[in-house]
Amino acid sequence: MKVNFIVEDMFFFKYVGCATAARMLYDALHNHTDLSLSWNSPDTDVDIVHFHTFGPQALIYRHRSRGVNVITAHSTPRLNRENLAFSGVINLFYPRIYQGFDHIIAISERSRGEVKDMAPSVPVTLIPNGIDRVKFYPDYEKRHRFREYYHISKEAKVVLTVAQQTPRKGIFDFMRLARSCPELTWVWVGGFPYGIFSKQYFHIQRMKGRCGSNTLFTGFVPDITEAYCGADLFFMPSHAEGMSIVLLEALASGLPCVVRDIPEFREMFGDEGLYFRTTDEAARMVSADDRLREAASRARELSGTYDSARSAHRHLDLYRELLRS
Repeated sequence: MKVNFIVEDMFFFKYVGCATAARMLYDALHNHTDLSLSWNSPDTDVDIVHFHTFGPQALIYRHRSRGVNVITAHSTPRLNRENLAFSGVINLFYPRIYQGFDHIIAISERSRGEVKDMAPSVPVTLIPNGIDRVKFYPDYEKRHRFREYYHISKEAKVVLTVAQQTPRKGIFDFMRLARSCPELTWVWVGGFPYGIFSKQYFHIQRMKGRCGSNTLFTGFVPDITEAYCGADLFFMPSHAEGMSIVLLEALASGLPCVVRDIPEFREMFGDEGLYFRTTDEAARMVSADDRLREAASRARELSGTYDSARSAHRHLDLYRELLRS
């Protein structure tokens, strides 16, 4: 079976969540010897074309493709509204784009409902994102390297967020909490993949300049695994998600996760999550050391539900089913 992954991962787009999820799935599928895998190959003589983005490169290839065209719906209009400055215009194209594929993979129950509304005639299969638990794991040497590079003391309690710097990801709450909890070190890893077209780009830049010395914005880091190892807990204030790959990375790295109480995170964690609805609740949670230690003890095990090997098997089963039909 020949499968070609189409992922527009040029420049900083390779750090966006959909590209990260695609790469983990691609690597996991390499363990299956009955597959011939390619990444952004111009060859159109393949059985399955698995799209993870739908920019110009992807849509041109889809027009030429002779295989079964499958797309993972990493993005929906809801997720663009507080991410991109011109989301209203871009969102108009979503229904027509999704209707042009043979099959859609949804990564959460909420995204499945959204894509079914946009493309009711296209079959949809739910397969959550997977995480490479071999790559992401607790490592003391990586912890030391990260803290040494960013001049963070061994004694500091580090609260980590990994995300694009946009309102949807909750960056304003992050900065507000950093000011109200000066005894903690707040680290935000990630930048502006869409540059000045990111929502409220200039306002966010101004606000960052007013943060105290306990707040660090690293931008993109060469080895994201070191950031997780260097932290003591993971904080995700996002207002809306498809399915958060960074949460899976944090769990696999053994971090307790304090997350906003939204349906997407409830779907992932059930009753296991440390949820907050207000910044006051969040402030209490990031300081509740006993609860954080208990959550940390279960984090690695909880990530096993989303192991990338399981995700690869489910995708392979779908590919075979599509070729039989």
